[in-house]
Formats: sequence, structure tokens, C-alpha cells
Amino acid sequence: MEHNRLTRLFREKSGNLLNIYFTAGYPKLEDTVTILEELEAAGADLVEIGMPFSDPLADGPTIQASNQVALENGMSIKMLLQQLAQVREKVTLPIILMGYLNPVMQYGFERFCEDAAKVGVDGLILPDLPFAEYEEEYKPILEKHGLSLIFLITPQTSEDRIRQIDALTNSFIYMVSSASTTGSQVQTSEAQEAYFSKVKNLGLKNPLLIGFGISDKPSFEMACLSAHGAIIGSAFIKALQQPQEVRQNVRSFLKTLRN
Repeated sequence: MEHNRLTRLFREKSGNLLNIYFTAGYPKLEDTVTILEELEAAGADLVEIGMPFSDPLADGPTIQASNQVALENGMSIKMLLQQLAQVREKVTLPIILMGYLNPVMQYGFERFCEDAAKVGVDGLILPDLPFAEYEEEYKPILEKHGLSLIFLITPQTSEDRIRQIDALTNSFIYMVSSASTTGSQVQTSEAQEAYFSKVKNLGLKNPLLIGFGISDKPSFEMACLSAHGAIIGSAFIKALQQPQEVRQNVRSFLKTLRN
């Protein structure tokens, strides 16, 4: 996995990593590559592109609504991969595709991995892919195509499972800040502080990025105290809804985080 942009990023930069999530085909069908270009120019470190699905269970209302719009716009896995076909001529950011298993299985798992790798995708997040099935069946396919699979852990994940995930991971671990859905604000409770420090003290080999509820500079900086960086999704989707042109919306939002 040495050639992988993800592993290279974590080797070269150890903290304050900004991972931005957006939904492919939102606000408009053809916005995907424009947003990627602007995110790179504005200082994002890596990007998660959501593959829209009609039933995005872990996602809060903002991301669910963006999924609906993107599907109505005509976005699909096939369309997304077509849009990304030339993206590596302009964008060097690590790219992760996030989505649910059903559309990937309909596309064909191996074919999906092969086509994603071909256009320069570095990793996948498939929250509903069962851990045991990954280990037995899908791990060799992902490795063959040089793709990292990123696992989510939550406050409910046992220490044993976290260690298992760490052993099977070769990029980073997605640390869900709370048991709620995306888009709800991070409340720094004692329980959350205890969860963050428990995971931090496990001495894991992989970096941690905190997601769910990170929405602005203070919450981003707070998350970076407990992890290598953080993931912002719903707040960025809301920024894309502003009346300005999409490039301007991306730049304005990242300015609030990076300045």
C-alpha cells in the first residue's frame, strides 16, 4: 500500500488533518469535480465522496436530503466513476468513496473496486459491510486493487473490536464522536472525553479521525486535540446550499476553518 495517497498523507502530516465529506451529484449533477478541485485549492487534506443511496441509515437529515437531491439529479456509481475518470490530472488529494453495500453489490464488488482504483480512488467506507465478511471474503479483493477499507468505531465499540479493526486497517480509523447520527452537534460530555482518551491510550498503530458533529473551527480544533484530524460533512453540505456559486461556497467555508 506504499503507493497509496492515504498512507502517504499520514506519513507526511501528523495532525490537524481536515477531511471533508460531500455527496456526489449535489447540489448539481456535474458539481463533483468542481468541488474536489476547490477543496484541494482551499486546503483540505483528504476527501470523502458520498455515493448517494435511498436509505442512508447512519446519516442525519442534511446528508439524507442531499442524497435524495443527488439521486433525483441522476447520480449513480457508474456516473460518479465516469466523472472521476480524469480527476487525477488535476487533483492530488486522497479520495475515499463512502456508501452502502447494496448499490456496490449491484454494481459487482470486484468490478467496483477495479473501476474505483482505475480512476484514482484510494479508499472506501462501507459502514454496513460486516467485519467477518470483510476478513473472509473482501479483504483480498480490496488489497489486490490497492484500496484501503476504513472502519468506523463508536463509544459502544469494545476494546477487543477496536484492536481487531486496528490490526486490519492500513490507513485510518473513523472515530464516530457519539451514538447519534451525522450533523448533530458534538457535546463534550465527560463520557465523550473518557471515550476519546480511552481510544487514544490504546496505542493504536493507525491514525484516528473524528467525525459526526464537527461543524466549525472550534469543534474541528477540539477534535484535533484527541485525534489526528476530523471529518466535516453536514456543515459543508449546508455551505453548498448558499446562494453563491459553488466554487465560492467551498472557498468561503474552508476559509472559516483554515484561517
